Amino acid sequence: MGYITGWIVVGIITLGIYKLFELFVGKKERLTMIEKLGDKLDPSMLGNRLSLPLPVGTPFMSSSPISFSALKFGCLLLGMGLGLLTGYIICATTVPDYFTERNWRMSELTSLIYGANVLLFGGLGLVVAFIVELKISQKNRKDHTR
Repeated sequence: MGYITGWIVVGIITLGIYKLFELFVGKKERLTMIEKLGDKLDPSMLGNRLSLPLPVGTPFMSSSPISFSALKFGCLLLGMGLGLLTGYIICATTVPDYFTERNWRMSELTSLIYGANVLLFGGLGLVVAFIVELKISQKNRKDHTR
């Protein structure tokens, strides 16, 4: 349990730092978009209306209205589960006395096998989610251009 706790703490800290940078970068991008919109708007364009309806294809709307966070999270969990399963299979078939005797070297070896498999398959799950998201967004983009 002590082995996985370190990875969880490192993962949470990394996620927090990533989200903080994403927040600041997103703020800068939003301000740039508002600036560009302000340069293109003319008060005479508004006419008697109080608000200007923006068409769906404007860059200020989300380019992809579908959220892929559930897909990413699901593929990550699926990959981590596959990693644990393959780690167990590898340990059960290759580590001598895996079920009976526990010594320090075997414990370290099994921790390494489990950790490597979880990270490998979790990363593969995220790559699969990225590829699926990319294909769906390309399909949506192609459908919108027709």
